[in-house]
Amino acid sequence: MNVKVDTDGTVAHQDDAGDVLLSVRNLRKYFPIKDGVLQNVVGHVKAVDGVSFDIRRGETVGLVGESGCGKSTLSGCVSGLTDPTGGSVHFNTRGRGSAHGPLDEGDRIDRMDRATFAKYRRNVQMVFQDNFASLNPRQLVVDIVGRPLRVHGIASGTALQEKVVELLEQVGLGRQHLYRYPHQFSGGQRQRISIARALALDPELIVLDEPTSALDVSVQAQILNLLNDLQAERHLAYLFITHDLSVVRHMADRTITMYLGKVVEEGPTQDLFETPEHPYTKVLLAAKPDLDDDPDVPIQTLAGSIPDPARPPSGCRFHTRCPVATSTCGWEIDDIVRELETREDLFDKLVGVDRKSDLEATLTFSDSAAAHAVWEAIRSDSVPETMRDAIETLDVRDGALMVRFAKPSAIELREVGTGHRAACILAGE
Repeated sequence: MNVKVDTDGTVAHQDDAGDVLLSVRNLRKYFPIKDGVLQNVVGHVKAVDGVSFDIRRGETVGLVGESGCGKSTLSGCVSGLTDPTGGSVHFNTRGRGSAHGPLDEGDRIDRMDRATFAKYRRNVQMVFQDNFASLNPRQLVVDIVGRPLRVHGIASGTALQEKVVELLEQVGLGRQHLYRYPHQFSGGQRQRISIARALALDPELIVLDEPTSALDVSVQAQILNLLNDLQAERHLAYLFITHDLSVVRHMADRTITMYLGKVVEEGPTQDLFETPEHPYTKVLLAAKPDLDDDPDVPIQTLAGSIPDPARPPSGCRFHTRCPVATSTCGWEIDDIVRELETREDLFDKLVGVDRKSDLEATLTFSDSAAAHAVWEAIRSDSVPETMRDAIETLDVRDGALMVRFAKPSAIELREVGTGHRAACILAGE
């Protein structure tokens, strides 16, 4: 399916659009950073920064990435639990099997009228990672699972109780569990209760936020098989968020890889696992332990740590940790500052950074010796060679260091196969 998007991020046209249930366009969620007595906003944490994707009816879309990449924040925006900073979430509320055109501005969840928004909330449910915290410890199972039915006026009294029993039986529990509290169940049973609650309103999309990560391996398999059976029976769509690549390969039709708030690769799951195009996806796959691996060979790991999401790298955000980064991947002044932060003796002498742009600035130090030391450090092997190659100007005068980087290449998601896109200048080569 091809999707065309207007310059403002809204959906302009969709081929086979009647199959699209959820459409996320240029979604952004920034959290303010406040400081001082007056709690003034001094910056923003860019948890989700320009993410777009679609979910079709009956499809499972996997969302993977390291902790802190924005997966859970994105799930909150999709499920309506968190208001986005920008962009849009479009949802088809017309019902299964209805004839309709592509999703448009009238399908934006933040512009729906009250009745339409109620339909959206009924049709998008969520299963959380922490199955104990997400269940009210003071309520019985019959109240936990039955509450959505009461709130939406679907059932009450004896009819509600029988509906709850039916839902529990669908997830492998029964009538004998109605009058028990969450603490009286195992982790797997509590997750089944969470799934039963999510099914209560007969939704079309369920957002699964790490639904098996807190469970034993054998219990994980039971829950995954249950989810597969329910999807086949009810024609459910899943947004499956996890860091477990084995689970994604088993569950997802399509997979999206996120890094530091952005999508770096997306495509059919089989293609993503067999022919990954982005270096980050390749590293994630290589870091996954396998029973066939030689136990004497160390597992591949990522060098460095995730950069501060309050000031993410420009260009490809992965370039600061990428093993195959080039000089045009997006090196900037902040990369110099990050290098200095690893050298406390030099960073403590940094007085200020006078920026002309992200690519050009003058760094002022407390003395000329420190400026010369930084100049020598940048020219040495202590910084990546590709970063040195990206520097057009590096001059030191007294206690100031003038730095200018070459303009980087445009880093955008581009087609590398049928329905397969990657945000890397090396993709497809």
